Amino acid sequence: MPLPHWEETPSDLTGATREIKAALRAQIEASGRTVDEVFAVVERQVGAEVAEIVAAKARGEQVWPVITYDDIANGTADASQLRKRGCMVVRGHFPREQALGWDADIVRYVEENEFFENYRGPGDDFFGSVGSKPEIYPIYWSHAQMEARQSERMATVQAFLNSQWKHTAADGTQWFDPQRDSLYPDRIRRRPEGADSAGLGTHLDPGTLDLWMTKAYQKAFRHLFDGSVEQYDPWDAAYRTSGPQYPGSTMCSAFRTFQGWTALSDMDHDQGVLHTVPIPGAMAYLMLRPLLTDVPDDDMCGVTVNQVFPAGHKWHDMLMDALSGIPDVKAGDSVWWHCDMIHSVAPIQDQRGWGNVMYIPAAPWCDRNEAYAASVREAFLTGSSPSDFPAEHYERDWKNRFQEGELNEVGRRGLGLAS
Repeated sequence: MPLPHWEETPSDLTGATREIKAALRAQIEASGRTVDEVFAVVERQVGAEVAEIVAAKARGEQVWPVITYDDIANGTADASQLRKRGCMVVRGHFPREQALGWDADIVRYVEENEFFENYRGPGDDFFGSVGSKPEIYPIYWSHAQMEARQSERMATVQAFLNSQWKHTAADGTQWFDPQRDSLYPDRIRRRPEGADSAGLGTHLDPGTLDLWMTKAYQKAFRHLFDGSVEQYDPWDAAYRTSGPQYPGSTMCSAFRTFQGWTALSDMDHDQGVLHTVPIPGAMAYLMLRPLLTDVPDDDMCGVTVNQVFPAGHKWHDMLMDALSGIPDVKAGDSVWWHCDMIHSVAPIQDQRGWGNVMYIPAAPWCDRNEAYAASVREAFLTGSSPSDFPAEHYERDWKNRFQEGELNEVGRRGLGLAS
């Protein structure tokens, strides 16, 4: 019997939640297994990884894999730890002086266009919670950002990351092109020396209720609910490249294999940096957890629309023990984490040094990303905020905005202006 599904946010969230949970439980039980039995498989697997990470941290070992850009470019990088942990730091992704130059260029760009005089406050409730004003700049089309997005060095790393995913079906159908990125535009973070920041709590960004309730995602997570949980593969892109998300303030229209940022300043590991639960398979735990009997039938462990997917001690206590921060990074290094991974930004008081990054993910060319590229092109040409973000549109009349004539071949292909 097919699962109920909603391609738009259901008008009755409580009723839809109860209906989908009952249907998922029934589907698991129809396979001859109970929900508790299926969850126990995942809990054992993920629990073993949590224990391994806790032990590694107790020994003082660095949990995050570190790979040099040269090894990636030369084809000599060992991806085994990347696939195990689902995250990595790329050392020397860009020359340090180039990254510092980009940081200075961004300052000139915002100052000459009187950004601070015209800043209207955070347009995003979630990022507005960090405390420092502004910390997240709603800027998308500076030369620094576009030069990094369309750089051959960026394309090389993105292709390496994309290639970790299963992207071709048994019949030869290619779900995405690992060699071509869609240049998903995102913002800038600049946190000044001496700043206090509340950070960001543990959460995920791949979607909200649509992960259980839309047809494409039900297929993407099929093994969790059809009795074949052992076959679940967090690196399988099947059905993810066409599945929609519910419209809302926290949606991402694109499929990202990895989220990421490029450092524009040196940052020490204890200065309010990114943390993740470095277990790609933990998504299975998160997806099955709401079906256990200790969770109310109208509750998905706090997941709802127009808010990020929360993770925390109340429902996911075991996972929180594995939360691990990045090592020290230098300007020009980049940081990447699997799109399904729990992550957070640690709070900081009286920060030492700047904490500046450009958010640039890996978002390979696929049907879903090609569709979003049409709106990205319009935003690029007009200097508007992309449609996934608050409609602030600071750059529409700004001087020295990156222009279409400055696109190289990587940039033109990424925006769908060349094949």
